[in-house]
Amino acid sequence: MNQHVPRLDNGERQQQKSERITDGVRLTDVKPLSDIPALWRIGAVVATQIMGVLALIVALYFGRTILLPVVAGIIVGVTLSPVVKIGARAGIPAAASAILVVVLAITVIGTVVTFFAAPLPEWIGRAPEIGQAVQEKLHVFDYPLSVLRDIKNAIMPAAASGPTVVVEQNPAEMFGAALVVITPAVSQFVVFIATLIFFLATSNTLRQKLVAAFVTRDGRLRMMRIWNDIEHNLVSYVAVVTLINIALGIVTAAMLYLIGFPNPLTFGLLAAVLNYIPYLGSAIVALVLFGVGVVAMPSLLQAALAPALFVAIATAEGHFITPSIVGRRLTLSPFLVFLALAFWTWLWGPVGAFLAVPLVIVCYVVLGHLWPEDESSLPG
Repeated sequence: MNQHVPRLDNGERQQQKSERITDGVRLTDVKPLSDIPALWRIGAVVATQIMGVLALIVALYFGRTILLPVVAGIIVGVTLSPVVKIGARAGIPAAASAILVVVLAITVIGTVVTFFAAPLPEWIGRAPEIGQAVQEKLHVFDYPLSVLRDIKNAIMPAAASGPTVVVEQNPAEMFGAALVVITPAVSQFVVFIATLIFFLATSNTLRQKLVAAFVTRDGRLRMMRIWNDIEHNLVSYVAVVTLINIALGIVTAAMLYLIGFPNPLTFGLLAAVLNYIPYLGSAIVALVLFGVGVVAMPSLLQAALAPALFVAIATAEGHFITPSIVGRRLTLSPFLVFLALAFWTWLWGPVGAFLAVPLVIVCYVVLGHLWPEDESSLPG
């Protein structure tokens, strides 16, 4: 008896050939890889690049003791180099101009530090009074804190308390610990000042040697453009941001004066200085204003008024005023700035936070010249 076998057309036969059943799973169009060597080459290149980036990050982290002051000195030197050029046009030697600029910068920094330190003795002398005032104003949080404390004790009961052990601190040990902290900071500051002076005094010679190190004419022109654009963009960015920060400090001081906040000039200057750090600087100022307000103002509502007004001012400055003044040429991606701020703060601490945006600008300039695009703006 003949069985009827269905006939398949060419399309159905091709579909059956391209399908395979493996452990109940249907696999369609199963073909062996034909470009395995190319995939291995791509994987090797990617792995090499990742290892190179990780090695660079490790080197930056463990070498931060010397790299941090050197990089900071170079960045500040590039920013201040136009002043040395003006002195050279006036007939002042580069070395004398560099020393004069550094002395002036140290004087400005010392004046700012002295201005911040002036109210400290008064606040330290009022420590008992301040502690009592803070305790009275924060009593509204006693009940929520007690509830959290009860929950913590219920989840993790405290161990039976034993006899209290009093540890006396030797003054010599305290002095040694303070010396361990201060000595690296002083040495890094010395390296920073030395780097700044030598860079300012020899920047023109260094530029000529870097340009001359390239053999081809295109290479020399590219190096010259990179140097000039780095200097131009850094100077433009720092100059514009400095003017904006001064205006922000003045507005903040006026606002604090009008609401009766203590030491408005000090906190206005603090806002102007910390605004060089995007996002994080404004957050620190707001926290400081709230902390001082808790001590100095009669109620928590009045204590929250100053930081709330400052956040409004800083938001208007950061999202509307600065972009309209700076323009597209110097506007950086907010997400990129945030990532750079987080990375350099983790890597090099507070100084890395100050250097985050200038380093992003340098990377933009260098990458823009090495891999140019048809329509791009520098930086941003």
